[in-house]
Amino acid sequence: MTPEQRERTQLLAIAPDSPEDIGLMVDRVLEDYDYALDFPLLSDDGSAITNRYGLLNEEDGRGRQIPHPTTYVIDMDGTVRWSFTEVDYRIRPEHADILAALEALEQP
Repeated sequence: MTPEQRERTQLLAIAPDSPEDIGLMVDRVLEDYDYALDFPLLSDDGSAITNRYGLLNEEDGRGRQIPHPTTYVIDMDGTVRWSFTEVDYRIRPEHADILAALEALEQP
């Protein structure tokens, strides 16, 4: 990704945790990995966003409901141009696939 593309790209994450728990997670990442998150991590406590997009995993095997891991590439008009949703939380999209989707936004 070029510096110009990075300048026009916004990464954010949404988690089902409370704002307080997200703060603890951010602190733990900094402490354990010496890495300060450089993108917003938003709270979906109550799962309103998860439910709106139909991403609720009714049962995760540990007695709680969590969202299916999902990645969206959304253009400047708010249109979803690429998405990846997986039932298995261990399977995530490849970085190359996300970068290709971002680069496709540059094509006429």
